[in-house]
Amino acid sequence: MSDRKKLIEVALPLEDINSEASREKSIRHGHPSTLHLWWARRPLAACRVVLFASLVDDPSSPHLADRFPTEKDQEDERERLFNIVRELVKWENVNNEDILEKARSEILKSTDGNPPPVLDPFCGGGSIPLEAQRLGLEAHGSDLNPVAVLITKAMIEIPPRFAGQPPVNPDAQSTLNQNETWNGASGLAEDVRYYGEWMRREAEKRIGHLYPKAKVPGEQGGGKAKVIAWIWTRTVKCPNPACGAEMPLVKSFWLSKKKGKKAWVEPIIDNVNKTVHFEVKRGNGLPPEGTVNRRGTRCIVCDVAVHLSHVRAEGKARRMDYQLMAIVAEGNRSRIYLNPDDYHVAIAENAAPDNVPETDLPEKALGISVQTYGFTKHHHLFTRRQLTAMTTFSDLVLEARQLIETDTIKAEHQEAEVYADTVTTYLGFASSKLADRNSSLASWDVGSVSLRGTFAHQGLAIVWDYCETNPLEKMGGFDGAIGWITRALRRLPAKSVGFTYELDASKNTVNLNNVMISTDPPYYDNIGYADLSDFFYIWLRRSLRQIHPELFKLMLVPKAEELIASRHRFNGDKSKAQEHFLTGLGKAFQLMRNCAHPDYPMTVYYAFKQTETDDENGGVSSTGWETMLEGLLKAGFQITGTLPMRTELSNRPVASRSNALASSIVLVCRPRSDNANEITLRDFRSELRRKLPNALKHLQQGNIAPVDLAQASIGPGMAVFSNYSKVLEADGTPMRVRTALQIINAELDAYFTEQEGDVDTDTRFCVSWFEQYGMTEADYGEADVLARARDTSVEGIAESGVLEARAGRVRLLSREEYPDTWAPTLDSRLNTWECTQHLIRVLEQGGETAAAQLARQLGSEQSENARTLAYRLYAICDRKGWAQEAIAYNTLVTSWANIQSASDDSGQLAEQQELFGED
Repeated sequence: MSDRKKLIEVALPLEDINSEASREKSIRHGHPSTLHLWWARRPLAACRVVLFASLVDDPSSPHLADRFPTEKDQEDERERLFNIVRELVKWENVNNEDILEKARSEILKSTDGNPPPVLDPFCGGGSIPLEAQRLGLEAHGSDLNPVAVLITKAMIEIPPRFAGQPPVNPDAQSTLNQNETWNGASGLAEDVRYYGEWMRREAEKRIGHLYPKAKVPGEQGGGKAKVIAWIWTRTVKCPNPACGAEMPLVKSFWLSKKKGKKAWVEPIIDNVNKTVHFEVKRGNGLPPEGTVNRRGTRCIVCDVAVHLSHVRAEGKARRMDYQLMAIVAEGNRSRIYLNPDDYHVAIAENAAPDNVPETDLPEKALGISVQTYGFTKHHHLFTRRQLTAMTTFSDLVLEARQLIETDTIKAEHQEAEVYADTVTTYLGFASSKLADRNSSLASWDVGSVSLRGTFAHQGLAIVWDYCETNPLEKMGGFDGAIGWITRALRRLPAKSVGFTYELDASKNTVNLNNVMISTDPPYYDNIGYADLSDFFYIWLRRSLRQIHPELFKLMLVPKAEELIASRHRFNGDKSKAQEHFLTGLGKAFQLMRNCAHPDYPMTVYYAFKQTETDDENGGVSSTGWETMLEGLLKAGFQITGTLPMRTELSNRPVASRSNALASSIVLVCRPRSDNANEITLRDFRSELRRKLPNALKHLQQGNIAPVDLAQASIGPGMAVFSNYSKVLEADGTPMRVRTALQIINAELDAYFTEQEGDVDTDTRFCVSWFEQYGMTEADYGEADVLARARDTSVEGIAESGVLEARAGRVRLLSREEYPDTWAPTLDSRLNTWECTQHLIRVLEQGGETAAAQLARQLGSEQSENARTLAYRLYAICDRKGWAQEAIAYNTLVTSWANIQSASDDSGQLAEQQELFGED
């Protein structure tokens, strides 16, 4: 191992990084992710910093002892590097050459002017190789999935080849200024825009008649408006013999909830003829409840409850139908919601798609559940009109290529054929992106009164009331797809050329040695990338097979070799699926070790939370972590650092309903010495108890979210475990990773229990009572015994205002029962439990500014005690399954940096007012 310690192995300004990484998730315009959809991308900010910090020397490194002899010298230098990181992670600096040049200079300084190539063997959406390229490094990315390979190729390989070149389209050529500069891929972007507009105009000539305008009631002269969407509902026949109506399967009848613009669909029932039609209503009324949910559906005509098994059976029998509920048109600066129109229904039904893809959906797959409703082929996911639009735009891609090559030759471009292929590739992306917004799994988003795409979630699930957009209009249309792509192209670095390969990481690696590896491997059984990406592959193959024959030689994306633990691929056998994942990942890590540069650590992102209970001893472990770590250790790596990078939006669908993992845990790895010693179980526990508490304190000081602490603690725990060739059990057998994980989790619990001993006695009682009873009542006698054991009394705790004791029963008060007028300076029996609950109450009611004012009144010591207690209380809630209560403690910690900052600001303001005598 190199004697050069890297910055990533010592410390980073995590709060700054995490803040920017989270913020980046909400940035769309110009973001490279908008070139084409890919699942579970890592934020560019996190990737950029991980690469930078893996290359730059930490000032405590032995070879820098002469320059930074004291800890103070090292801290000062580290802070200087931190300031570069703080600027480097900001989205607005993503193409700031001054900032990037500073980072490149530090990299060159720490690599003796010869930085290694960077390789990501699981490149996926291409974030890691793209950021390597942005930092001036030679970037390599590989993936088994051809869609992932093409996305990465379109980001790192193609743009630099034509960087700085002007567009070739006739409009640009006619006004070309010899002195005009075309930075980066802006010339290429301009051609994509021009030929994309040509495609859209040609499509309108061919299929424009399928998208008529809608009549607007009350408009003089029979006014008409452009339709931007049609809202449909699926229907099945009611199984009630006395009814037999076509039941609409509607999740929600709302169209808009915006103030002053409320609109909904009102079902009008004809009980005689057993039919339903729809009318749009506006105003302050309320629509009826939807007719379908996870438990089942009901017939809106006869009000009979119907099990979903009937709906599935009708779907499989191809008897599921559809009915138009509303038309959404473009008005004067607002949406217009119109009643269904038979003319529009007839046009949609008469669409005649040509040569549709006949590829099969998998019988079973991760995240894909539409098969249970009779969707067995990919074309079943689209309406006839949608298929007509998709085939038209896909076929226009190759027609556009002929035009591009002709214009490129006229512009005397040296690589006319290659350039035509390049522009066409991005046009193919636009056609493929259209599929996400143009399937019958897209829906109407009432909150934004706009379209929600097919992949609002990482899967393909049935949508009952679906939204069919107009692909010739901007919302969800082809123009919009072109716009996203051109904005992203203009912001790509397009500097040094990158390299992309279609490879199976468990069997092959790029033919390079001494590379620095940074990668984001698959997450066990979390996302079925191959099956999901077929949704796009079938359209990309149709339009780009002639241009990229090596990527589209198969009818569908390769499945068997994909490294996920999908039991569907092993006849439901979970153990075989796990073995496939473990073996393949282990082989991949072994290949990585063979080509890894000895002077630079390998970094591995992992963002998967899954806990299981071991049947043998009841210990808690994580299968996802276990298999990944086993692969790393068998390949001969040891873990030298752990960084929790906050990379997920808290308002994403999963997180909003649960306490979901919000960070990517970045493991920093080095090859383990061939001379590593063995260690006994007793010595392993002893070393763990010595080292883990300091590592956990460091994580807490960095404001790691409680939801992520248990996962992040695996890093320092496994650093101890992986430092040895074997940890020997009492019977002399080598310890399994699963056992080590259970021991680490047990030590984490012991750490929290020990922290409890540092708080006041009233708080210790409250924590113990909360752990046993939550907020429910229990007998006074049990409370009295517990209070005496904690050297306090029930009466005293009740007087402090956190406990109710009456009629022989005792319970903790909820935060809602705490008084708004409470002030810590007037409380004669202040305890940490009370302070924590008040901080959360104020944070929920008044936000971070209000919480900051209270924190300042509490003082730094009591505030810090409250933050520390929140970790302990979160752990209890997580174990008990109290999700909502757990979120409260998690939120307090994740808001802490902002609370502290606001508290400091209010303190400075108070001092200034006191100094100048202001009231």
